[in-house]
Amino acid sequence: MNIQQLEYIIAVDNFRHFAKAAEMCCITQPTLSMMIQKMEEELGVKIFDRSKHPVVPTAIGRLIIDQARISLKHLKQIKDLVENEQNTAKGTFKLGIIPTIAPYLVPAILKKQSSKYKDIELILKENTTNNLISDIQKGIIDGGLMAGPLNHPELVEYPLYYEKFYAYVSPVDEKYREKEIDLDEIDINDVWLLENEHCLRGQIERLCQMKRKAATDDIFIKYESGSIDTLIHIVDYNHGITIIPEMHAMGLSEDKQENLRAFKNTTAVREVSLIISKEYVRKTMLQLIIEIIKSSVPKSMQNPELKNNVVNL
Repeated sequence: MNIQQLEYIIAVDNFRHFAKAAEMCCITQPTLSMMIQKMEEELGVKIFDRSKHPVVPTAIGRLIIDQARISLKHLKQIKDLVENEQNTAKGTFKLGIIPTIAPYLVPAILKKQSSKYKDIELILKENTTNNLISDIQKGIIDGGLMAGPLNHPELVEYPLYYEKFYAYVSPVDEKYREKEIDLDEIDINDVWLLENEHCLRGQIERLCQMKRKAATDDIFIKYESGSIDTLIHIVDYNHGITIIPEMHAMGLSEDKQENLRAFKNTTAVREVSLIISKEYVRKTMLQLIIEIIKSSVPKSMQNPELKNNVVNL
């Protein structure tokens, strides 16, 4: 059993397809299959159930693959320790970003990285919070840009900036005439929300101190979107409100800016942090990634005093 074989079984687990895994590993499919088969023969167990489509790990295979991820992660840390000791910031950083942040920061981050930080290969991946947490723990990505605080025992959070929340109100809604929106007067049935998998939804529900009632209460359950832009378009053509973060509000056209309203007697914000594993050792690289992200965010959002107004997840 060798490092390459560990990499191959992880690739097959990621893709659940031998051909795609072989392509990712830059080898032929017969070679990959042969190497995994040799590993199975050496261990005396089957790692994958090849009769299933897509291919899936066996019960013991699942345990082996999870341990392989841990082993490769620890091996990588040895090289990372040396690079960190040499104070170098070269190489790859895999950064995950949640969908309610990615559209506004990714273009700026890529521009900064390509013009000033050419020694860093920055690989960006968009995914939901729960998936990014899992990817960090497995070593699939190095860190995630997410809303917090998560207070996860295996992760470290570096708060980078704070976004205010704004109400986006339909011109046909009676609240459109108000200069500020009173959270106590918001009706859940007038609010268009993101799907449950988005952490922003949970923050909005806590901000408004509201939860959807069970279907037995005869409440009409509205369309729930995975996109803030879709919610804005729904509000434009129908009625009600949606609640959006500051960066999205900043990017709206002038006519849509007219539909924005601040909240009365509150400056609620969401905290956006770079989140890494406690085991991540490349501190020099980490500081450069933080620098790239913060340089892509307006200074007004980096005031640490705003932390007092954070809406928890």
